[in-house]
Amino acid sequence: MLPLPSGEFRAYLFDCDGTIADSMPLHYVAWQQALAEWECDFPEDLFYAWGGRTVVDIIATLNERQGLAMPPEVVARRREDLYRGLLPRLTAVPEVRQHIDRAHRRLPLAVVSGSTTESVTASLERLDLLEKFDVLVCAEDYTMAKPDPEGFLLAARLLGVPPESCLVFEDTELGIQAATAAGMASVRVPQPWQRQTAVGRQDRLGEASAAL
Repeated sequence: MLPLPSGEFRAYLFDCDGTIADSMPLHYVAWQQALAEWECDFPEDLFYAWGGRTVVDIIATLNERQGLAMPPEVVARRREDLYRGLLPRLTAVPEVRQHIDRAHRRLPLAVVSGSTTESVTASLERLDLLEKFDVLVCAEDYTMAKPDPEGFLLAARLLGVPPESCLVFEDTELGIQAATAAGMASVRVPQPWQRQTAVGRQDRLGEASAAL
């Protein structure tokens, strides 16, 4: 289970993609397929570096960088449809799901995501977690993307909890910066390859112990 910072927290705020849902690899597949139709390049390292930004913002920036004229709403819709087709492969991040299960009915819980409400709802329904959240704050609900704290501050206000009493779960640097700017403590969720490395290391330790 992920270790948490010390403190008496009155609410937990979670990013969705890459934090609750182990969805970033699936989102990247959907991005690659959607952007290939426009001959747009989106390197994987840049995809992860831009985690937390809204889909429309990413498309607009790619247009600027590559001299393209992709219609943001059209490409975003295409990317969303492709992602929905991959949902049967979606799983939760186990260490985060444990905290959600333990906190449910004990603390108010919110999701703060740069993805659309449609996308977040689809992911949480697939994971059977939607009903555990009191508030969803998604891309349509705020104007300033992470690292701006607007989304987190809105979630705290909707939950009726002071920002300094909230704990944020995030997998991206932009998300951690947004939490800090909101005056909230945070816990960093490892990226997929980091979790795989940790699991592999634990498996090797377990095999070594069994051999003794």
